[in-house]
Amino acid sequence: MRPEWVLVLVTMVWGGTFLMVKMALTWSGPFFFVGMRFTLAAVILALFTWRHMRGWRRLDFIAGGVIGVMIGLGYGLQTLGLGSIASSKSAFITALYVPLVPLMQWAVWGHAPRPMVWAGIAMATLGLFLIAGPEAGGIGFSFGEVVTILSVFAIAGEVVLISVFAGRVAALRVTVLQLAVAGVVSFAVVPVVGEDLPPDLVPVIGFALVLGVASALIQWAMNWAQRAVSPTRATLIYAGEPVWAGIIGRIAGERLGAMAILGAALIIGGMVAGEWPVRRGGKPGRDDTQDD
Repeated sequence: MRPEWVLVLVTMVWGGTFLMVKMALTWSGPFFFVGMRFTLAAVILALFTWRHMRGWRRLDFIAGGVIGVMIGLGYGLQTLGLGSIASSKSAFITALYVPLVPLMQWAVWGHAPRPMVWAGIAMATLGLFLIAGPEAGGIGFSFGEVVTILSVFAIAGEVVLISVFAGRVAALRVTVLQLAVAGVVSFAVVPVVGEDLPPDLVPVIGFALVLGVASALIQWAMNWAQRAVSPTRATLIYAGEPVWAGIIGRIAGERLGAMAILGAALIIGGMVAGEWPVRRGGKPGRDDTQDD
């Protein structure tokens, strides 16, 4: 059970990062901050694991590169959205990647999701419409919500790609590379979107260091644990992430309306319905959403 408990801890830390990122955006643009966050994470992890950096293989570079691109796009768009929506709302919208993962597994491995997965997707989609913009008296999507929804596809792709390569590559080496690639991708987007550089780097570096350490630990833990935990079981565990983000956001003073709370509950329900029951004994990297 150790890998599962590691992923539970990941969700707790992950949930707490939403509010910290939103606070960091007071001093920095989203893509510059994400670039700083993941570059520092790569440097920190490399300093502590340099003895394991020898013996690179072609597959290590491929895995680190493609996963890193997904991380850079996913976190960059998510952080862009955090500039205009509450951290708890961002977390619940981001949670849509969980029912999306089986659809991507269908595309990769060719196994259609079972009926409960489709039910979970329907619940999560309804929840999304309720949580998006109910404060205005209707259902609508703001810019922050739209870019956060787009980030979900990249995050789901990251989870699937980790499972594709898990057990076939060196977790530490690939984690360092994917963090570095995510940082480079984010920095490359800064001039494209015309983002201004922060006038004061001290608070930006401070937040980036804390979140960089968290990112390094999270990405390494995901790569390590998903060697022994199937994609479906992993995504079921990840369902706790928005709950922790919501609790922390509530403590910090964020409030969601009644319709938004109902939408959040439907998203969580869709996550659990879509991934439960999880077949025991499934091998990492294969789809286990099929009926026996």
